[in-house]
Amino acid sequence: MWVPQLSDFNQPVYLSIADALQRDIGSGLLKDGERLPTLRELAVTLNVTPGTINRAYGEAQRRGLVQGEVGRGTYVLGRAPLALVEGAAGPSLSLGQSEALDLSLIKPYSETLEYWLRGALVDMARSSDFGRALDYAPDGGHPAHREAGAQWLRHSLPEAQWQQVVITSGAQHGLMVAISALSNAGDLVLCESLAYPGILSVAHGLERRLQGVAMDEEGILPEALREQCLREKPALLVCVASCQNPTTAIMSPGRRAQIAALAEEFDFLLVDDDIYGFLATDPQIKPLSAYAPERSVYLTSLSKAIMPALRVGYLYSPPKLLSRLSAMVRSSVWMPSPLTAQLASNVLVEGLDRKLVETQRSEAAERQAIAREVFAGFEFRTQPHSYHLWLTLPQPWTADEFATLARANGVLVMSGTQFQVERDANCRHVRVVLMSPTTRDELRFALTQLASLIGTDPRRYR
Repeated sequence: MWVPQLSDFNQPVYLSIADALQRDIGSGLLKDGERLPTLRELAVTLNVTPGTINRAYGEAQRRGLVQGEVGRGTYVLGRAPLALVEGAAGPSLSLGQSEALDLSLIKPYSETLEYWLRGALVDMARSSDFGRALDYAPDGGHPAHREAGAQWLRHSLPEAQWQQVVITSGAQHGLMVAISALSNAGDLVLCESLAYPGILSVAHGLERRLQGVAMDEEGILPEALREQCLREKPALLVCVASCQNPTTAIMSPGRRAQIAALAEEFDFLLVDDDIYGFLATDPQIKPLSAYAPERSVYLTSLSKAIMPALRVGYLYSPPKLLSRLSAMVRSSVWMPSPLTAQLASNVLVEGLDRKLVETQRSEAAERQAIAREVFAGFEFRTQPHSYHLWLTLPQPWTADEFATLARANGVLVMSGTQFQVERDANCRHVRVVLMSPTTRDELRFALTQLASLIGTDPRRYR
């Protein structure tokens, strides 16, 4: 069995494996048509994950060195040009480092998801319920799909009933549906002063007047919210109360009760965006909407907890708002894909969601430990199971110039200005995502790159 001799430990392991493949093909050690070890075989030999080997083979295929065939394995295509394998500083190094490490996109850990999804799709096709996924769905979604959604919601809302569930095409679509259905053009919509860019784009695209509410380490400040309500009546407050994006703030139960009381006092509706609620493991914390159920719409999805491909969102609404939400779903997409809803339902009914969520929490905790080690001495905010952290840059860095420099050095992060309702060019925060890299080695490499850049003087690059 071919075993690569790894020599460059200053880059991710998968790149070193691809470089070794290129070197051994170029030297003639590996012949045209030779079958490479399976992912599992090589992973065991090198003491890495199958995902690392899969990415290495993918990089080698991108370079034109190998070809993967479903059911047969991965084969050498032919001898690599000598120009690519000779010389320590030759083009092979630049090829290996041409792809940036992306710490800008929040998504779940993906190593096992492809293998799981293949099996889940086969099981769905064989299911006696498959026919239900091939036809038009009624308003709100098929009752069976809504019941599966209610089962997911019961982790946070134990009394959830399927009749109050509306299925959407993911959380972003659900947010658009809620804001469209529950407010009018020109209405005032409030959110955190630092908010997920999707909230900003939806509100502006729908011609709502968006204002941010001042925050502290728990999220929205009740005193600031009261002051804004005294000046002008809002139609909606969109709030991420658990593992807030980007600050990772988690509201205490007392703070949630205060926000709900203000919604009652000033007669506005709450959109409780709880897409990261599964990461807040304190059993004492109830969703914000539980404190004002008659004036709250609860929003969640499976894309962060399970996998991005499951573009299924769930809105949970009081009965008086259901028809408005269902009508807006129909107006925007007619119906979310019943195929995707059926696949999501199979996951939830079979209890696979609990296993997959636990995998995500466990992996997030391990990656948080790496971040704490690499960023020791730097200021940042995070949570034990959060997918990301909110990093404060020392003076005289600004967020935009640091994000630009990080990109030039092969690491993508998001500048804090992208989250501001009111832009401030002097922002000194960046959001760093920990789950996007395929392996922990890649994450450590990327974080080390960022730490070294923070320690430099930004005036050198101006």
